[in-house]
Amino acid sequence: MEWWQHLPEHVNPNIVEIGTFQLRYYGAMYVVAFIVIYLLVLFRIKHEKLDFTKEDIQIFFIWGILGIMAGGRLGYVLFYDFGFFADKPLKIICPFEISVTGFHYTGISGMSYHGGLIGVFLASIFFCRKYGKNFWKLADLLSPAIPLGYTFGRIGNFINGELYGRTTSVPWGMYFPSDPTHQLRHPSQLYEAFFEGIFLFLILWNLRKRKLFDGYIFSLYLIGYGVVRFFIEFLRKPDSQVGFIFGPLTMGQILCVCMIFTGIFIMIIKKPHITPR
Repeated sequence: MEWWQHLPEHVNPNIVEIGTFQLRYYGAMYVVAFIVIYLLVLFRIKHEKLDFTKEDIQIFFIWGILGIMAGGRLGYVLFYDFGFFADKPLKIICPFEISVTGFHYTGISGMSYHGGLIGVFLASIFFCRKYGKNFWKLADLLSPAIPLGYTFGRIGNFINGELYGRTTSVPWGMYFPSDPTHQLRHPSQLYEAFFEGIFLFLILWNLRKRKLFDGYIFSLYLIGYGVVRFFIEFLRKPDSQVGFIFGPLTMGQILCVCMIFTGIFIMIIKKPHITPR
């Protein structure tokens, strides 16, 4: 048995603990992700000819962060655990449990990537309408930077010991403390951090200056993320309260298929038509 197989069991997910309050690395990783994306976007504005200013991005990030957080939470509620939250709607936003001994901080757990994507999509539309910006150009500006930020979120999942993979016998498998069966599992969070994050970032960053049409990089992002996540989901343990949705497919895979078709649809409607001579 190798030392790394028990690594998740020896990682403390908390940065600070004060009584029942816990500041987790997972939350800190969100902050790091937003900073990384913000700096990459500012780099593009400074070195490329784009129709946005630093002030535009500063304002947008307020809208975008609110959209991601609200969309991510509501997406989790609707896609992954609607029955539970229908019975306990206050748990959607309330991080406390009330008992005879007082208030106990429990944290707000459960965020959906696809819900966050929908949330920031809607926030971007509202922002562009209010400030007279082109939505497709904004989407192309942000898309190459987003995957690298997303990497940190998956590292946060790994440190938290959550969203681990299916059982395996591969030598790099790991034991996760929150797994009640205590079986060797794929570290699927790290797979996602690399392929959905670093790998996709490198591709989109190198293609970022291609301008076939407004929305081109955004459509590539949707297709690329959808394809990568679809295949990694075969190694990731399905959410216990949801399980499999359609045969061997999970909810995440169904949503990824929707992403892929949305990206293809954008390419079809946005690609300039070439008139034959």
